[in-house]
Amino acid sequence: MALLPRTLLAVSALAVIAVTALSSPAAALDAKQKKELGEFIKQYLIENPEIMLDVQSALEKKQEAARLHQATKAVGENKNAIFNAKYDVTLGNPKGDVTIVEFFDYNCGYCRHALSDMDEILKKDKNVRFVLKEFPILGPDSVAASKVSDAFRKLAPEKYADFHRTMLNSDGRASEESAIGVATSLGVTEEAIRKEMEESPNDDSVKETYMLATSLGLTGTPSYVIGNEAVSGAVGVDTLEQKVGNMRACGKTVC
Repeated sequence: MALLPRTLLAVSALAVIAVTALSSPAAALDAKQKKELGEFIKQYLIENPEIMLDVQSALEKKQEAARLHQATKAVGENKNAIFNAKYDVTLGNPKGDVTIVEFFDYNCGYCRHALSDMDEILKKDKNVRFVLKEFPILGPDSVAASKVSDAFRKLAPEKYADFHRTMLNSDGRASEESAIGVATSLGVTEEAIRKEMEESPNDDSVKETYMLATSLGLTGTPSYVIGNEAVSGAVGVDTLEQKVGNMRACGKTVC
């Protein structure tokens, strides 16, 4: 990482002081030296506060690099659960050469915007496999809506795409009530939904998704996994398409 000249000056000055102090027989600072060093550092930072921005930027870059490394490792260790979980729904080409996995929540406003990204990609690219992974993290209503969604998927998997789009295009907060309303509008009765929820709850699948998200370093929705990379946020159709293109070109999201 390149340092700005002023930052380099500060580092150099502190290094000289440190070397001088450590050259003493005790290799330690006495009380007077500690006071002088503290006063020097304090005064220099007061006169050059922008250095703290450099430090913050360096810290953020280091943390992001660590997150990306951990996410890449987690993708490699959990490929089947990420890309082929039996409780997820696949849209697009089930045999597509590139898979995009989206972690979403029905109460996520950004997920509603990202819906159009998914639809545009699926319309333009007939060789993409798009996996929807429910990640209900925005409160009890999200968890309840997810339970209804899971029951609907089991009862009418061929209509799940319509359910998904209707839920994300609906006004107001997603809840058990609103999800059941969408389900019944698509021909599945409330009685059937409630029976399926009771007999086959989705607790285990949601727990597994939470664990995957933690290992991948995902804390919000939408988030994606493409190839060996975990991508946080509604990054937009252009970024997603670029990563898909890179996967085809070099087998990685960044060539």
